[in-house]
Amino acid sequence: MNKVDNEFNLIINEIKNSSYEELLGKIKLNFLCLPYIYQHSLEEYFKKYKFWGSLDHAIGAFDEIEKKAKMLKNHYKDIVWLYNKLSDYFSKFILLAVLKNYLYYDFVSLDKASDKKYKHYFDLDLVPNFNNATIVDVGAYTGDSILDFVDTYGAKSYKKAYCYEITLEVLEQMKGNLSKLSNIIYKNKAVKNKNGRVFLDENGDLSSNRTSRRGGLPLECVSLDDDIKDKIDLIKMDIEGDELSALKGAKKHIEQDSPVLLISIYHKNEHLWQIAKFISSVNKNYKYFLRYYGGNLYPTELVLFAIKK
Repeated sequence: MNKVDNEFNLIINEIKNSSYEELLGKIKLNFLCLPYIYQHSLEEYFKKYKFWGSLDHAIGAFDEIEKKAKMLKNHYKDIVWLYNKLSDYFSKFILLAVLKNYLYYDFVSLDKASDKKYKHYFDLDLVPNFNNATIVDVGAYTGDSILDFVDTYGAKSYKKAYCYEITLEVLEQMKGNLSKLSNIIYKNKAVKNKNGRVFLDENGDLSSNRTSRRGGLPLECVSLDDDIKDKIDLIKMDIEGDELSALKGAKKHIEQDSPVLLISIYHKNEHLWQIAKFISSVNKNYKYFLRYYGGNLYPTELVLFAIKK
């Protein structure tokens, strides 16, 4: 037992021994005791990005806190499962920092958890090299992750890169940014658990456009199992909350190819543990790590690494 384990167990026991109403009251009180600048920044953030619910104490709107408290109370055993699955103590420290932010608005621990040593997704301590790999970037945006991959591992590290992006304007920017690279396959498609059609839900921020079941611009959606027949060596995903659905559509690849999985798990509270549980149900031969690349206000840019044992 060590300091990280002790602090984690204390938090889990606090959640376990509190009713939902007590837990909600504690988190709400901790928020209301924050200096105004932090309250305002959080409220503005949740107003802009609507993944987690609304927060506006002036009108008594605490939906974001209610959802968070409910997830913690109903799923603390799943969080313990994830903690025990994590393969290094930096990952455990990151999970602890996330919980301390959720409960106490601890900004200091979250700042310490941020990985500033390596580029986003490409931690050389966890994944030291690739050679002639087939890589898949789901939510490729302007190609920034592909450029970081090549900068980290070299131009010969991949033989083919599939890049999925739902916003045509962004896709065109990506083509320009990646024009000097070879063997890039551009896909203006959404990635889900099955093939079909969805609609583009634009919200004024190109980086957080999402898909919906109705309205907006129609868009083809595909599963990775159907759309890619090559053996896959790496899958990176950042698709605004659709990560679990997309992983379900890549079940055969995960089971048969055991690709390195770099999955954003912060768009939905339940993804904190759900995504690792799904991967584990499909393929038992993975080790799990967390890395955090966000700021100190709220735990976004949280990435689950699943790496073949």
